[in-house]
Amino acid sequence: MGLGLSVVPELALGQDDPASMRPKEGDLLIRTGDSTMKPLTPDDITPGAAPTMAWPMDPSSNTVRSGSRFNRVLLVRVDADKLSAETNTAAADGIVAYTSICTHAGCDVADWLAEEQLLYCSCHSSKFDPRDGARVVDGPAPRSLPALPLRIADRNLTVAGPFTARVGFESA
Repeated sequence: MGLGLSVVPELALGQDDPASMRPKEGDLLIRTGDSTMKPLTPDDITPGAAPTMAWPMDPSSNTVRSGSRFNRVLLVRVDADKLSAETNTAAADGIVAYTSICTHAGCDVADWLAEEQLLYCSCHSSKFDPRDGARVVDGPAPRSLPALPLRIADRNLTVAGPFTARVGFESA
């Protein structure tokens, strides 16, 4: 007599903790460290300002997907007219979301070079252009930062789909 097992793909990857599951379409975004878990709106992201760090949150269970640092995203608002065509498809009102994990060595991309309007990883000086798919413009990072597509739903910033590429870094 055989047993039939049905395994949810994320559970098969060892992600049985809802807080560690990758962002899902429809998830809301909340500011890291916000104990009120207030969903972010476009008005919360100031044009040209340093990135806002955020976590996805399942709106049905209010589970904040903070169980893995690979889920943390940075939000930046730039002039929508200056976004590349491809970047514009993943943006919402000039707001783009990218992983905060550098593709070089896994450090946090948390700095903002205001004059250049570039994201910066201070570990090894990689620079990424948020207007052009977080393309590497300087430094050792081997590839762009994966984007998390956004949309606006009920005035909230909402995840529109999975990351555009594998989140993570290159092993030495």
